[in-house]
Amino acid sequence: MSSLPESLTQLIAALNGLPGIGPRSAERIALHLVQSDTGGVRQLAEAILRARERIQFCSLCGALTETSPCGICGDSRRDASLVCVVEQPVDILSIEKSGVFHGKYHVLGGKISPLDGVEPEDLRIADLETRLTREPIRELVIALGTDVEGDATGFYLAKRLARQGLKITRIAHGLPAGSGLEFADELTLSRALEGRREMT
Repeated sequence: MSSLPESLTQLIAALNGLPGIGPRSAERIALHLVQSDTGGVRQLAEAILRARERIQFCSLCGALTETSPCGICGDSRRDASLVCVVEQPVDILSIEKSGVFHGKYHVLGGKISPLDGVEPEDLRIADLETRLTREPIRELVIALGTDVEGDATGFYLAKRLARQGLKITRIAHGLPAGSGLEFADELTLSRALEGRREMT
């Protein structure tokens, strides 16, 4: 039987369910929170609830935003002919930190993985096809992780989306094998984007 109060045990379990937080980190954060000033904890709780209520997916690209379309889609200074295709909204944040990409984005919402039950129809590929007919897109940059599913999804997209006047490139493989964009530093990402190659 645990010697910890039940409410603290539940808080530790809830924190442990968050990505990147293991049992020890969850315990440290929980102990910090229950010993902190009530006002600070309330402010944190309100910020979490406010973000959860306000954040939505951009109707065009799928990025996280408070207003749809998002700031990137609505920015006329961005290159509308260049669209970077990423797996998740967090990947946009990673690429934006590199400061080298000035086009727009499209979030797939995952990658093709038959073993996990994720088929092409489960991703936002049809939305991307619609964008190709409505927007002046001349180049798609496939920026998916370098694991088997990322490679397979990239090749599937290159084949399905191929059309006259559209260049499809893939970022250079300066990324650690088998990892996603969120684990790459800004310099590696900027070099990968600058060294992108056409997919055939």
